[in-house]
Amino acid sequence: MEIQDWGLIDYFESNKRQLELVERVHAENLPGIIVFCIHPEIVTLGRSTEHGDVFSWDGPIAEISRGGRATYHGPSQLVIYPIINLKHESRPANEQQNVAGHLRKLENGIIHWLGTLNVKAEGKTLDLENRKPQQDYKGNAVEETGVWVDGRKVASLGIAVKKWVTYHGAAINVFADKSAFRGMYPCGFSQSVMVSVEDLISEKPNMETAKTFLAQHFQKNL
Repeated sequence: MEIQDWGLIDYFESNKRQLELVERVHAENLPGIIVFCIHPEIVTLGRSTEHGDVFSWDGPIAEISRGGRATYHGPSQLVIYPIINLKHESRPANEQQNVAGHLRKLENGIIHWLGTLNVKAEGKTLDLENRKPQQDYKGNAVEETGVWVDGRKVASLGIAVKKWVTYHGAAINVFADKSAFRGMYPCGFSQSVMVSVEDLISEKPNMETAKTFLAQHFQKNL
């Protein structure tokens, strides 16, 4: 599976390039392309964004096609856009057109990388019977897609699907950044719910090592 690294890229330009890759993957019947990038600061509004999710954010805002609520992107994050053909013949029959399964695989890849840093993380496949569900800033139980460490969110996920090809993906909070998530409720949560990998391991992670591990993992598993 092809890997592309776009480096620091404007969010709107990345959206344009993603849609071009969606068309290419569909037209050429490719298994997929995995993109890594970093964005300048922006808040994106997914299809489930609610009034009040963004209240005093002072930067750019984009309304986009992915699922989920308002999400922050910035230089402290590593963003992964897997452009995956969910109907490709190389996929097992039970995984074709399986959007939920694609999200779980994204979560699991990030969980495995965090494991190499001795961080025990969980995805949506949590034991909800023995754990109180997460609540948004209004006190409502909410969707828990993403990657969590002891009740704090270290990575946010949201995808869209066109012609059975996925785009958008995951944003990992790699470095500590006190200015991130200001003036908003990220994914509907209090800002205190969000945590960075740097906070969890008390040192700066190596971004290139992270990309290498995740590229290899997703090439095998997406």
